[in-house]
Amino acid sequence: MTFKYKNVYINETSTVTGPYEKNGPLSNSFDKSFRDLYFGKKTWEQAESKLIEESVDLLLGKIRKTRFDIDLLIAGDLLNQIAASNYAASNLQIPYLGIYNACATSVEGLILGANMVEAKQIKNCICTTSSHNNAAEKQFRYPVEYGGPKPKTTTFTTTGSASAYLTSEKMGIKIESATVGTVTDLGIKDVYHMGAVMAPACADTIFKHLKETKRDIHYYDLILSGDLGIYGKDILTDYMQTEYGISLNNYNDTATMIYDTKNQPVYAGGSGPACAPLVTYSYIFKKMKKKELKRVLLVATGALMSPTMVNEKLTIPSIAHAISLEAVE
Repeated sequence: MTFKYKNVYINETSTVTGPYEKNGPLSNSFDKSFRDLYFGKKTWEQAESKLIEESVDLLLGKIRKTRFDIDLLIAGDLLNQIAASNYAASNLQIPYLGIYNACATSVEGLILGANMVEAKQIKNCICTTSSHNNAAEKQFRYPVEYGGPKPKTTTFTTTGSASAYLTSEKMGIKIESATVGTVTDLGIKDVYHMGAVMAPACADTIFKHLKETKRDIHYYDLILSGDLGIYGKDILTDYMQTEYGISLNNYNDTATMIYDTKNQPVYAGGSGPACAPLVTYSYIFKKMKKKELKRVLLVATGALMSPTMVNEKLTIPSIAHAISLEAVE
């Protein structure tokens, strides 16, 4: 399913990260970075809620508005019952929709917000996502204190929060269209190879977006997936060529951009709901505003993994949503 938009724009964004992202290759692109993983809080879960509040407050400062000026907050994270977003929303007191699509949550939020702005149901909204490395590790694998070894295909959950302000005002980056993905399950059970889990869903969504918009792959200056990692990136490239005969020459993955995978202890690269928007809302948007990139297709991918279902030896389904972004002329 693909939506077309006439008057929806991301007017402004904000990005807040942790120390690993601060030490990565895109550090100069982020608005704010913390030096540790607690941010003055007692637990990692509380720290993640603070990340969201910091990101939203920073965004409000940029657009010179208060929380009372915002019609809707759309937010999601990786924790059970999207707890980090819920606690942040409790403090922010903005009408709130909590969403979950794992690492595809950011684009899911943009699609929901864009649809409501386009339909004039709301005048504006803030879409935000977050993730926290240690909080996610504790929930989905083992607490970091356990020190369990991991294979090289593992991805490293980003610590950060990214927010976007959507309105119908022609300023910033235009949301031109979006494609809602279909859940894909090719029978993979390896919780340490999320790139392999998500690459088929990413390929399916890219193909459907091109087919439904009647576009060639070269219509876009950049196809940007997030977040497949080093190995998932290669899998997607091979899969697109084998299944659809499409060569991804103008392609990159946010998981391989946010960290220095050769010199930082991040295995196959980044992951988490914050990974794709952190890279897109900072580094990519700066290039778009300079007209170095005019059309970007962002495809956020999510492994819909439940630790309970994994322990029951079930396969891991995945999802991918795409959104077409254009530089404002």
